Amino acid sequence: MPVKQEIGIVISNKMQKTIVVKIDDRYSHPMYSKTLSKTKKYLAHDELESCNIGDQVLVEECRPLSKRKRWKLVKVISKSSLI
Repeated sequence: MPVKQEIGIVISNKMQKTIVVKIDDRYSHPMYSKTLSKTKKYLAHDELESCNIGDQVLVEECRPLSKRKRWKLVKVISKSSLI
């Protein structure tokens, strides 16, 4: 079974070994054909604590690591230029 992977933006890294990733999903309304966007926030495991706010990352679904953490960091796609 293939593993679900998503690309998102890190919006928080204040926890130990955990980041909050914002994933935007754009879709077309079935009746009105207007483009809508839906945003979800996921907690992801960052073992090396290498992410900063604004980084674009690739995360994948995994077994439950805590009460809300079900994703893990695969790689950092691009670093943020905020710092």
